[in-house]
Amino acid sequence: MTAQGPGYASPLIAMKEGPREKIVWLPCIRTGSGKPDYLATVDVDPQSQTYCKVVHRLYLPYLDDEIHHTGWNTCSSCYDDPTKVRNRLVMPALGSSRVYIIDISSERNPKLFKIIEPEILTSNGVSHPHTTHCLPNGQVMLSTLGDAQGKAKGSFITFDSYTFEHTGPWTSMDSEFGYDYWYQPTHDVLISSEWGCPTAFGKGFDPKDITARKYGTHINVYSWSERRLLQRIDLGLEGVMPLEIRFLHNPLATEGFVGCALYANIFRFFRKPDGTYEAHKVISVPPKKVEGWALPEMPGIITDIIISLDDRFLYFSNWAHGDIRQYDITDPEHPKLTGQIFLGGSIVKGGRVKVIHDVELKEQPDPVYIKGKRIEGSPQMLQLSLDGKRLYVTDSLFSPWDKQFYPEIVQKGSVMLQIDVDTVSGGLALNPNFLVDFGKEPEGPALAHEIRYPGGDCTSDIWLPPGSKECAHKKGTRSKSSL
Repeated sequence: MTAQGPGYASPLIAMKEGPREKIVWLPCIRTGSGKPDYLATVDVDPQSQTYCKVVHRLYLPYLDDEIHHTGWNTCSSCYDDPTKVRNRLVMPALGSSRVYIIDISSERNPKLFKIIEPEILTSNGVSHPHTTHCLPNGQVMLSTLGDAQGKAKGSFITFDSYTFEHTGPWTSMDSEFGYDYWYQPTHDVLISSEWGCPTAFGKGFDPKDITARKYGTHINVYSWSERRLLQRIDLGLEGVMPLEIRFLHNPLATEGFVGCALYANIFRFFRKPDGTYEAHKVISVPPKKVEGWALPEMPGIITDIIISLDDRFLYFSNWAHGDIRQYDITDPEHPKLTGQIFLGGSIVKGGRVKVIHDVELKEQPDPVYIKGKRIEGSPQMLQLSLDGKRLYVTDSLFSPWDKQFYPEIVQKGSVMLQIDVDTVSGGLALNPNFLVDFGKEPEGPALAHEIRYPGGDCTSDIWLPPGSKECAHKKGTRSKSSL
């Protein structure tokens, strides 16, 4: 099928026909260092002379932005619209509430296109932007975690995808907390997740904030067409900090998964026959009894989840324990563990923590070295190649939490690694030839976060069924030649 607009006609076509990634973009955070964050362009083409090298750095003009997740001006949800071009990367700053718009027309030489100042967000009653998704109607929408004063409020703000002038809030019905979201117009639904109050997570993790109810436990179900909050599904204490939320990629699917960070549980959410949604726990990582850590029991702390484009495998990272897991989700109600790999973490041998009881492991995992460098942090952000054969991973979560749990990566810089994936039988193996060491950056160590491919990927693109009217041409839509 010949491409018309941005991205691919379907997730399976993206998986089968999409090119192998040659470069990736990822934000590098230097909050509190007196130096600005920057967008790194990394060469991941094994045939290139600059393989595993940062080939470009776009430095931002302000300090202490804490760039976090990124997204696009348009994506596969507008595949049927030939006037749409994916040529802007949207970079919200979780710390400063700025939003940077990056011109990616030259993939190896991104340039700053526009800065949306924090006053634009706060004048609309929101702050602390997080997830960016392009919408089928020609808008870009950001989830937000705070109100104008930085107190907890889950909401959304929209922008024109060409000019990036703000087009107002998406809904007037806010949730108690905000974080990630995914939408599916086919089923008239948007579902969002909850991290916590910016004044709580922004200073580091304090267990007292859990009992003080400063972290979320709900997923929030909205009507897509009416922009109205319909349900708040309480996941209980097992669901504290529901972070990354993913529908299955198949646009006809009415189910997905959310990773609940603190107690390391995965919940499946699904639509019932009456049209309402429900959620139940399908994966649970047992805590480990330990000495020398913040709590007597160490939970896994699931910080990222990702689903392969064929909806066959789910991956997640246990940021405290230090492992990545692969599950076969062919039967979504009964995921099956098919792969696991430890890459650092808090329970490695010879570290500060002693495990005194573990129902999963017989002994603490060994430290991991690659090209002579010890992995000081723990796997966190994940990105899967379109064909599902390569899993990229970085180890920074959020700089205040990095400083608290893995101070070594703040001092020595984080890393990006590549995991080879067995897509036939399942399984994960570290690629010994791939290492991007952000401790060797020219201006000092940096904390690398979320990974993006030019052309879209598993965590940014949302698909609609063929012939969907959602991306119908809008009045005033610009042609490609006018961009």
